[in-house]
Amino acid sequence: MRKYILYLAVILVISSGIGWLQDIGWLSKLGFVLGLSCLSVGVGAIKSLSGYQYTFWIVTAVAAGLIYPQTFLNIGGIDLRNKWLILIIIQLVMFGMGTQMSIKDFIGIRKSGRGVLVGLLCQFTIMPIVGFVIAKTFSFEPEIAAGIVLIGSCSSGLASNVMTYIAKGDLVLSVTVTAISTLTAPIMTTFLMKLFAGTFIEINFFDMMMNIVKIVLVPLTAAMIHDALKIYGKQVRKRIMGIAIVSGIWLLVALLFSNVILGTEKYNGVEILNFICAAFVVGVLYHYLYKILPKVDAFMPLFSMFGIVYFTLVTTAAGRDNLLEIGMILFLAAVLHNTAGYILGYWLSRAGGLDKKQSQTIAFEVGLQNGGMASGLAGAMGKLATLGLAAAVFSPWMNISGSMLANYWRKKRERLQ
Repeated sequence: MRKYILYLAVILVISSGIGWLQDIGWLSKLGFVLGLSCLSVGVGAIKSLSGYQYTFWIVTAVAAGLIYPQTFLNIGGIDLRNKWLILIIIQLVMFGMGTQMSIKDFIGIRKSGRGVLVGLLCQFTIMPIVGFVIAKTFSFEPEIAAGIVLIGSCSSGLASNVMTYIAKGDLVLSVTVTAISTLTAPIMTTFLMKLFAGTFIEINFFDMMMNIVKIVLVPLTAAMIHDALKIYGKQVRKRIMGIAIVSGIWLLVALLFSNVILGTEKYNGVEILNFICAAFVVGVLYHYLYKILPKVDAFMPLFSMFGIVYFTLVTTAAGRDNLLEIGMILFLAAVLHNTAGYILGYWLSRAGGLDKKQSQTIAFEVGLQNGGMASGLAGAMGKLATLGLAAAVFSPWMNISGSMLANYWRKKRERLQ
């Protein structure tokens, strides 16, 4: 089936070319976007390129956002940049990533103590500093410059784990660094943004930290509750169920008396409490869904991928004018930033006493940032078109370069064995 879709992609791209030559605007635009969409599906039929399928979807999203900006900003009267819609989708993205983690990942530091420490130090120093230097060197507009610092200040994502697996690196170390860096993101990402991005735009430390708690820790907590229900005994399950019931009752009360709660000065604290309670309820409900459909965990990363494609599409559409003006320079910044992460991450790890396999793993942890988190945070701040623009450009390149480097290191390792 995918092979035939690949043939259709070729036909559509040829149609787009004919439309361009004949000056038929609608045919050239529609043919190109549909051709890329079919190519994103059909490329799965080519073994050597199947690993890049997600990257093709990201490229398709960028193209669609550039060609049809207004179409992908409002659909059916719904503003796709709405803060609550963005919050829900980024939470879904992070929850999908969280289902691929386990509570055991957070205690992996016992086995890889030095590696985890070196990885975290490299991750939260190299990328924000390099991002700041690049932003200053290229003299980007303040909010776009802050966006470069933002993606450099975010934790690593599941992409680093996937690339480590392909490269046959130290997967335990990779997963542990990703888990702990994600857990510390509310403090570290906010601190780094205040320190570096604060020179470009105003950063409210508390507001940003609360946003990261909502978009990272809350969905991650829900995923860990599901994991706890899977791996622990009756006592733990009873406690979780009890907390979930109390949480559900509290959320119902909060909903019924929302007008009173919204009027209080301590609403921020109540809001976080509501989100934490919701995490327990969602975690338990999802676990029941898992018991009915055990394969649902395997499908959750697809929801995460969809969410990141959504952010890329909407960010590109919202920031189209900026992207057309500085797109190539921003892409160059992405290449420099990403490459610096790989090189410095590897060699500083070697200097820190890690072996080649561990150093390659840390290179991925440093070089591959969580683009979804950066986009979600930019959206939550209402600056998707500017602050989120770097994430839309950096993410596709990180996937491409990461795949290339992972395959190179794997083949090199296989030759030496």
